[in-house]
Amino acid sequence: MKITYDPEVDILRIIFSNAAIEESDEEKPGVIFDYDQSGNVVGLEIIDASKRMDNPRSVEYSIIQLPHRMADAVIRWSK
Repeated sequence: MKITYDPEVDILRIIFSNAAIEESDEEKPGVIFDYDQSGNVVGLEIIDASKRMDNPRSVEYSIIQLPHRMADAVIRWSK
């Protein structure tokens, strides 16, 4: 995973995979998901990042394990 922030255009990019982007969709205003040929999410872009988060230059993340029931609900919702 790679996270970059471009202050000149105020876009935060999160790249999950180096796969070629086949399609991009603005799921919500200012949030763009990038998909590969198989429909897998390979990237995410946040437009006007400084207006949507406290400090896009300092992104913290953690990986948590969801309970199985919650993970199943997330998977069903994403389809």
